[in-house]
Amino acid sequence: MLTVDFDRLKIGAGTTVIDVGCGAGRHSFEAYRRGADVVAFDQDGEELNNVDAILQAMADQGEAPPGAKAEVVKGDALELPYRDGEFDCVIASEILEHVPEDDRAIGELVRVLKPGGLLAITVPRWMPEKICWLLSDAYHANEGGHIRIYRADELLKKVEVHGMRFQHQHHAHALHSPFWWLKCAVGVDKPDHPAVAAYHKLLVWDMMSKPWLTRVVEDALNPLIGKSIALYFQKPAA
Repeated sequence: MLTVDFDRLKIGAGTTVIDVGCGAGRHSFEAYRRGADVVAFDQDGEELNNVDAILQAMADQGEAPPGAKAEVVKGDALELPYRDGEFDCVIASEILEHVPEDDRAIGELVRVLKPGGLLAITVPRWMPEKICWLLSDAYHANEGGHIRIYRADELLKKVEVHGMRFQHQHHAHALHSPFWWLKCAVGVDKPDHPAVAAYHKLLVWDMMSKPWLTRVVEDALNPLIGKSIALYFQKPAA
C-alpha cells in the first residue's frame, strides 16, 4: 500500500533514496524494486530487522534489478547521520505527526537532499484525522502516538520556509478512513470486533487483488475523505 507516487518522484535505477521513518518498509521495498540505492531509516530496531529480512529476500529472489542496493539504518530523524546533499530523493511518510520538533525534522530532510532533488512528505489528512481524535482518545493519546493534526497549508509553509519549492499534492487511502472511524468508535483495542474484522478483511482483499471497481471508487473518494495527504517539493538547484 503505497502513499507516495513513485513516478512523480522519478525513482529508478541509480537513484539514491532515504526513506525516513520507514516503519514496515513499504516505500523502501518499492524504491528497491525500481532499482534505487535505498536507505531504510528508522529508530525502531525490531521493525528494521523485519525490513532487512524482506530486503534480503527480495535480493535472493531477484525482485530488484542488478546493481540496486538497500540497507537499513537505525537512528534519529532529528540528527540524520549523512552529509548535506547526499540523496536524490527523500521520503518521509506518516512520521511528522509523531515528532514534537517537526520543524527540526523537516530541516534535516531538506539538508540531506541534493540541489534539484525531490522530497515527498505524507501526513494524516485534517478532516479524517480530526474525526478519529473526536471518537477516541486512545487513538492518539499514547506513547509515540499522533501529537498534532496538520492542515495542508500549514505543513506546506513549514517546508517552504526551508527554501523548498512546492510541486504537487494529492490524497490517498479513502477506503481506510471509514475503517479507522469504525475502529475508533468501537475501541482501538478491539481488533476482533466483528465489524472491524470484516472491514479489515475487505481492505486486505483490496490490497492483494486490486479490483478495478474499488480502485475507481477510491480514486473518486480520495479528494473527499482520503486518509493521507501527500506533498511534493523540489530543492532549488545550487
